[in-house]
Formats: sequence, structure tokens, C-alpha cells
Amino acid sequence: MGIVKISDQMHENLRVAGTALSRSINAQAEHWMRVGMLTEMHPDLDYRAICQLLIQAELSGGLDLSNAATLGTPATPPKTAAAATAKGRH
Repeated sequence: MGIVKISDQMHENLRVAGTALSRSINAQAEHWMRVGMLTEMHPDLDYRAICQLLIQAELSGGLDLSNAATLGTPATPPKTAAAATAKGRH
């Protein structure tokens, strides 16, 4: 763990968003960093698909750079409601 310096405006943005989403400031910052990291690694995905990747990563033991680059690739496709429905699951 370390200290990251951010602007006062970004801190306020984190506070507002975190309060609205029932997250601490640190949890909100980490969420935005994780979403941003996956967005840079998978620019073709939308926010919904990124959130599905975050869930997949959590189920696989957490998100780190070594597995973030391979999330959602054909070897590890993200599980979607549509895919589950197609297989007859709800």
C-alpha cells in the first residue's frame, strides 16, 4: 500500500461518488482505477462488459496485471446473462 497524491477536485469527486454509491473514498478510487486499467487494456469493451470482467476477476482470485490482460479473451470469455440464457440457465 502506498500514498497517491491527487488534486483536491479529484478528492471531492471521489467523496461525492463514493457517498452516492456507498463506498469509502479509497474504495471508490480503487474502483475507478480498476475500471480505467481494464478500459485501457480492453478499449473495445463498454462499461457493462468491464464490470463483468471485474466480477470474473474477483471470482478468479482478484485483479492484477498478469490476469487483467487475458480477461475476456477467447480462453476466458466473460460470463454474461445472455450466454447463461442461451445455455438454458437463468
